[in-house]
Amino acid sequence: MVVRPVLRAVIMGPPGSGKGTISARIVKHFGMKHLSSGDLLRDNMQKKTEVGILAKSYIDQGRLIPDDIMTRLMLNELKGLSRYNWLLDGFPRTVAQAEALDKECQIDTVIDLDVPFETIKCRLTARWIHPASGRVYNLEFSPPKVQGIDDITGEPLVQRDDDKPETVTKRLQAYDAQTKPVLEYYRKKGLLKSFSGTETNKIWPHIYTFLQTKLPDVSQKDAATPS
Repeated sequence: MVVRPVLRAVIMGPPGSGKGTISARIVKHFGMKHLSSGDLLRDNMQKKTEVGILAKSYIDQGRLIPDDIMTRLMLNELKGLSRYNWLLDGFPRTVAQAEALDKECQIDTVIDLDVPFETIKCRLTARWIHPASGRVYNLEFSPPKVQGIDDITGEPLVQRDDDKPETVTKRLQAYDAQTKPVLEYYRKKGLLKSFSGTETNKIWPHIYTFLQTKLPDVSQKDAATPS
């Protein structure tokens, strides 16, 4: 029986960099378990676990969740994934979190999506919604027939606070300040692999080729055997 080496990976990238899309493709092609800190937090808050209640108290005050709470949450979840290849998303966010993770497990590679902030700004600020139906328009990819107006009802479209240019700029600056030291930490360890570009579909083939050197593509195997 061949024992395959287990791959421990982290994916990093600013909001709007295509991290969700890339992560979904990695899961599909390489069968990795995707562990998103945001999803895990929401799940714990919904279930009102001890960590969830603690985390919510910080979020409600508009404060960042302390390193020890985030670390406890993520490491606890990773205990159940020791036999699997996994991809961490949204963690570690600080050097303290990265150091705590190192004490528990050996990270093999860190995938960094290096997308220019101007591209992300255009991408996020191009999003407008019709509040009543939740219909989403993107001025670049799927614009409304009449600018600022919902195609079906003729009602005005609005921009979410999160997508307003000034908010997007703040979010990107916060990401930059918080994660630059983490990228530097992994770069010094020789684990950082940056993929630059402005389009997710053009960045993906390079990530795919890189991961193929580490893991087999399970999607092709699935395609050969009827589900």
